Amino acid sequence: MAVPSVPANAATALEQAMFTFVDAYNQAWETAASEHDMSTAHACVLGRVETRRSMGELAEELRCDASNITQIVARLEARDLVHREPNPEDRRSRHIVRTPSGDDLYGEFEQSFEFPRAAAANLDDAEREQLTALLQKALRAA
Repeated sequence: MAVPSVPANAATALEQAMFTFVDAYNQAWETAASEHDMSTAHACVLGRVETRRSMGELAEELRCDASNITQIVARLEARDLVHREPNPEDRRSRHIVRTPSGDDLYGEFEQSFEFPRAAAANLDDAEREQLTALLQKALRAA
């Protein structure tokens, strides 16, 4: 997965800091995923099927084509990390469910993905609360 670098036209120090943070986050996510023999997409889907999810829900949430989700799920299924089961409300669709092996692997992945914890450790309690509030406020405007 190509990770973007800070664009040359980032107008403000805030924009540059945001790009740098996102870049570091993405690189750490990719590193943690590869440590567990997963792609970033595999880790992302595996994390989102903690509860039963349809393929359509996953595709919409991840803003990607349903065929991409189908391929990712097939690869996760081949590793016995997820399985498909009939949707009890609509037998035409399937839910994706993490297996116990998938739960174990994702738990290991989460432990190895230290970036958010390490970044937050640089802040005191008040700064963490302030950053949380500011990020939530910024996301409401996006």
